Amino acid sequence: MSLTLALLLAGQAATVSTPAVPPETAAGEQADAQANGRLGNQQQGGGGDVVVTARRRAETIQTVPIAMSVIGGTALAETGAYNVSRLTQLQPTLQFYSTNPRNSAANIRGLGAPFGLTNDGIEQGVGIYVDQVYYSRIASATFDFTDTERIEVLRGPQGTLYGKNTTAGAINITTRKPSFTPEARIELTTGNYQFIQAKASVSGPLIPDKLAIRLSASVTERDGTIHNVVTGKNLNAQDNKSVRGQLYWKPTETLDFALSGDYGQQNPDCCVQYYVRTGATQRPLIRQYAALAAAQGYVVPSTNAFDRVTDVDTPLRAKQELGGVSLLGNLDLGAATITSVSAWRFWHWDPSNDRDFIGLPITTVSANPSQQTQYSQELRIASNGKHTLDYVLGAFYFYQTIDTQGLQVQGPAASAFLLNPTSTGGKNPATLNGLTARNTIGFKNTSAALFGKLTWNVSDRFQIAPGLRLNYDKKKGDYVSVVTNGTGTALTADQRGVLAPQSYQPDFDNWNLSGDITAAYTVTSDIHAYATYARSYKSGGINLSGLPLDGSNNPILSAATVKPEKVNHYELGLKTQFLDRRLTLNLAGFWTEISDYQATVTNGQLGVLRGYLANAGKVRTRGLEFDSAFRPTERFSVYANGAYTDAKYMKFVDAPCPPELSGGSAPTATSLPGPAGTGTVSPANCDISGQRLPGVSKWAFSYGAEYDLPATIGGVDGQVYLGYDGSYRSTFSSNPSRSLYTDIKGYALSNFRLGFKAKDSWNVFGWLRNAFDHNYYEVLALQSGSTGLVVGQPGDPRTYGLTVSRSF
Repeated sequence: MSLTLALLLAGQAATVSTPAVPPETAAGEQADAQANGRLGNQQQGGGGDVVVTARRRAETIQTVPIAMSVIGGTALAETGAYNVSRLTQLQPTLQFYSTNPRNSAANIRGLGAPFGLTNDGIEQGVGIYVDQVYYSRIASATFDFTDTERIEVLRGPQGTLYGKNTTAGAINITTRKPSFTPEARIELTTGNYQFIQAKASVSGPLIPDKLAIRLSASVTERDGTIHNVVTGKNLNAQDNKSVRGQLYWKPTETLDFALSGDYGQQNPDCCVQYYVRTGATQRPLIRQYAALAAAQGYVVPSTNAFDRVTDVDTPLRAKQELGGVSLLGNLDLGAATITSVSAWRFWHWDPSNDRDFIGLPITTVSANPSQQTQYSQELRIASNGKHTLDYVLGAFYFYQTIDTQGLQVQGPAASAFLLNPTSTGGKNPATLNGLTARNTIGFKNTSAALFGKLTWNVSDRFQIAPGLRLNYDKKKGDYVSVVTNGTGTALTADQRGVLAPQSYQPDFDNWNLSGDITAAYTVTSDIHAYATYARSYKSGGINLSGLPLDGSNNPILSAATVKPEKVNHYELGLKTQFLDRRLTLNLAGFWTEISDYQATVTNGQLGVLRGYLANAGKVRTRGLEFDSAFRPTERFSVYANGAYTDAKYMKFVDAPCPPELSGGSAPTATSLPGPAGTGTVSPANCDISGQRLPGVSKWAFSYGAEYDLPATIGGVDGQVYLGYDGSYRSTFSSNPSRSLYTDIKGYALSNFRLGFKAKDSWNVFGWLRNAFDHNYYEVLALQSGSTGLVVGQPGDPRTYGLTVSRSF
């Protein structure tokens, strides 16, 4: 599924004859057979060679000079990793954070998307690909994996390996392909919290050896884990439905086509964040949370977030629809293969949020429904076989439109919470009650690229592979915010200070040339080393969340566009196998520097303190990773994967201040306290240079084991197995500027499974996830207005259930 990443170090792969099904299927079946159902990492299963198509050729994972992991479809089911969020427990260097599907971010090694920032005008640094089609919205990662054959997680820039540029890595999802042999699969799961999940697929020939079809569907429902004491509803529920259909046509031995269509819908009561704690800010005490709540006579249902109760007073909705059609074609010319990938996709988002996070009517409506459409076309030609010089050339075109209709309405408690409660405006609930902003936002995004990779096989052991990419990006937007107060009169200064009308039309376009070079050396048949340097760019963008205003209340247009990120990446890797390939140990060391890092800034040079999207100096991430698997016997296998990641702001002098230092009119320059680092705060902003990046732990591990014994149950021969999967992440920051109040403490999770499986037949197992019912947070956030209220989203409590699957 990964676009050009397949093709590019083309010289590394052996010639692959055209099978009776798509090439991805042959590779995937080997990967699934060798990797499924053994290890949480599933990278090698402790033995054998797992075949992947990350570079669009069937290769063993050990010979691909890229830091990557692969997880088979059965393993996804057994470990409960049925979407990207759950995949993070198996992949130490993958981070996924979501407060709702639109406000989601996938990062690798701490890079990809600015933590806590959602802005349609910038792009993600981690690409999501399904069957070679690029998904522009990270929200697609919140859907369940449907009929998945395997997932490949690639780490580091892939600028010359994809149709769409990705600077932090890629998640390649490959679904099962139509088969000329009739087959069917069904999987049923039930668990506590009324969890029900059903997946089914069927495949077979329509015309023998010429035309095959595959149909699949998935349904997931679960009650929420957070109880609303006011409405009686349980929030953060799950309600997912998806269908997929594929036709595979092979008119000749050298030509094949795959036509795919899919549709998915989610409509859960989701997503809530609620009271965790409070912390002192620079606001006067009467403007901090405790006094504000007391003045309203308000008390939260519980000050212990793990009581899992809330009283938010705005109905929650996280409805989304996603789908599309794609056509993949391959023409084998003998010396080379031409591949075409055409796709159309849509994503519709219909939310309702409670953005004050408590049961007071401060913000009574907060919703930004949007309709998004994308078109993409990729065309590649790649040499077949292995020669002294191998090549891949490609062209890519992408066009996206987004229409958003934002609505925010303030309620009767807004004046007291958002204004000085002793002022005339703050004393009058009518000042802000009914204040309404209607935002109409349009966006057009065009991207085009030429890319290529040459592999020089200097000898049977040594290869050098340089690549280049010429990229063009154009983004054009239209932002109009109309603010009314319901009285027909002009807005007051208090009202403008909360919701300010504005209109602007940002426009950005840019060319850039990027490239990389990899040297790979085969020490022995089981030891492979590589070194990579990449110079990459993450596209610039435009602000689509409103601009800071000047003294005349006009948008400061110089803040409307954002420059591209410039990436310098260095990596060394070693892939090894020992003991007749029963032991696998892969190592990678990386150093990545990004200039003009895209983030929220508070720039006093503009004469304002309002946060907005801009370029924030320089960041650096560096670290070491290992992936290991050992299968000492046919019955027992273990794995352990780990990452040390040192990710820091090297220079960020105009950052939003952490809550400890926010809310003051002119705070005195001083060192930031505690873990906030050695930066300083000025009257306008905070210097957080030297602080760690948010959302990434210094230490992260995944580990596990499985043991099985032969058994016969009901006349069916198979194995009884016991499996364990664990994960650990050390403390990480949940705020762009690190704060004592928003650090998420390190935590470890343990999952168990016990079952019986028969080859190509039954698999029945009971599962226990978060077995020790550990309390932990996925994200923490702050209530606006520097009140000092910290809200959060707890991770799932202990869950358990039973899964039954059958292959025919």
